[in-house]
Amino acid sequence: MVDKGCFGELNQVFPMGGEGLREVTPSCFGCPELKACLEAALSTRQGMALRLEALDRGYPVGIVGRVKHWSERKELVRRMKAKAGK
Repeated sequence: MVDKGCFGELNQVFPMGGEGLREVTPSCFGCPELKACLEAALSTRQGMALRLEALDRGYPVGIVGRVKHWSERKELVRRMKAKAGK
């Protein structure tokens, strides 16, 4: 792993762009650790909150969709509470 000091930092590797959407910075595209870095960033409390926002923007269709949405949301909230307890 390359230690650049930005590994797993959500706002450095996946910042909000000018159009209000998050995007990977151009300097990260050549990094061999990009996938692991983004996974680490999304596993932080801030990253989980971002995933929860994205989940809540979607609209579940049908009963299976609603159960899946509920389950994913419940798991994210549980993980966020676990991170807060550490």
